[in-house]
Amino acid sequence: MTRITRLSSRANARDLRHQLNGKDSSPFGFGMTVLFLFIVLFPVSSYAQTSGFFSAAYLQELCKADERGRETVPGGHTACQAYIAGVIDYHKLMKSLGTAPTIDFCVPNTVPMKRLQAIVWVYLKKHGEHSEFVASPAVTLALYAYYPCKKKR
Repeated sequence: MTRITRLSSRANARDLRHQLNGKDSSPFGFGMTVLFLFIVLFPVSSYAQTSGFFSAAYLQELCKADERGRETVPGGHTACQAYIAGVIDYHKLMKSLGTAPTIDFCVPNTVPMKRLQAIVWVYLKKHGEHSEFVASPAVTLALYAYYPCKKKR
């Protein structure tokens, strides 16, 4: 074995020992390499929602309750009710800015969120045509079906 080959073998053995002992000579470190490989090899579930997009099917699943009225997805009622509240808040904001919505609903402030959740869930279940689209128009239509604004004379 030549001197260069022996030096190269020693360097490789030293690098391997350093990695095993937690002393990595690479600029990213062994831990970063493992993290990178984990992210690349195990991507996020395809069922996860994309940024800012709740499909009607996804919202229907979140809003669903069993025969006893208990949520079927842990934390689902909270996400469902928050989404519905966001649609209502945005609707009120647009009205306050003088931008009259085409589909105008007027939900009384006394209606509990649990009731609104049930209304939206039933609507989504009956109207599967919304399933693959953004949920907010379907929520608007569900609320309009129960709480249309009285026409001004």
